[in-house]
Amino acid sequence: MSALSLREAKCGFCMTGGSSMKQLKLIVVSLLCLTLLEAQSHAQDRFPNRQMKIVVPFGPGGTTDIVARVLAEELKNRLGQTFVVENKPGADGLIAIQELVRSGGDGYTLMLGNVTTNALTPIVYASKMSINYERDVVPVMRLVDVPAFLVATTKNFPPKTVPEFIEYAKKNSEKINFGTTGVGSYPHLDMMLFAKRAGNLTMAAIPNKGGASGMINDLLVGTVQVAFINVATTAANVNGGRLRPLAVVNHARLPGYPDVPTMQELGFPGVGTIAWQALFASAAAPREVLEKVREATAQSLKTPAVIQALKQQEFNMVPTNSLEEAKVWLTDDMNNWRNIIREMKLEIPN
Repeated sequence: MSALSLREAKCGFCMTGGSSMKQLKLIVVSLLCLTLLEAQSHAQDRFPNRQMKIVVPFGPGGTTDIVARVLAEELKNRLGQTFVVENKPGADGLIAIQELVRSGGDGYTLMLGNVTTNALTPIVYASKMSINYERDVVPVMRLVDVPAFLVATTKNFPPKTVPEFIEYAKKNSEKINFGTTGVGSYPHLDMMLFAKRAGNLTMAAIPNKGGASGMINDLLVGTVQVAFINVATTAANVNGGRLRPLAVVNHARLPGYPDVPTMQELGFPGVGTIAWQALFASAAAPREVLEKVREATAQSLKTPAVIQALKQQEFNMVPTNSLEEAKVWLTDDMNNWRNIIREMKLEIPN
């Protein structure tokens, strides 16, 4: 409505009675609201118009960081804006999740999370969260599955196979430490489940807040003897003979490690996690923005450079096809972990 039209409307209201001034105010307020909504719509149409950020809940160099940086480079090309990868390690993902919710309401801050940080931590540490995770965070897309090794140190640790490891552990329970990223992380639960099904082995959990890279350091110096760690971040040390793969957690043997049997082949089906990586956003971000990010991510996963980079890490591409499918997938995965936590009678810290 033009300024002239407003003046005409005001004069008409004055002629028909004082109550008409209230009607005029309602019209002006309505016009202002429509203008604001239109401005927001245009802003979303132009999204993104400034730098974006992907928060990573671990330090540099781990699997999650690798995926984030590969994806960020391609999203920069797709969306026409620079992407910064910001490492926010600590508290099993709590710090990164809360950073996402705090600053991601406009969709410019995303999070690259994994099964520990974005499925297990919200269950195990729900009482420590200042947010309602399942209300405030949404998955944008599941990206990849990550095979893992049951890997052993070569520092004063003779077992070379899973049967040898089980036998050694039964005779030397006080000498076996296993690596985790914290209580309730999937390396922790995986080893607890393995120990139970291998004859109730006794081993001590040694947590390391540095993620997979911290666990690897513990293995290299011999602080811990065994751990479930993803293939991508152990490959260099395995190939260099500094770590020994006892088994692989995957649907089949890996082409790069044909002599390493799967846990299923060794009689332990369902033990070990083929971990996933996924992209998350604040639930407060506009739907149109989430759809734009999801579509750009889907296209990124189809580019030869991304495919090659992820396959070099032995990742399996498993993208979800919609925001709704991603939400159903995450809900199902979290329910599965709740069942495992109950089975293992995990003591959740206060």
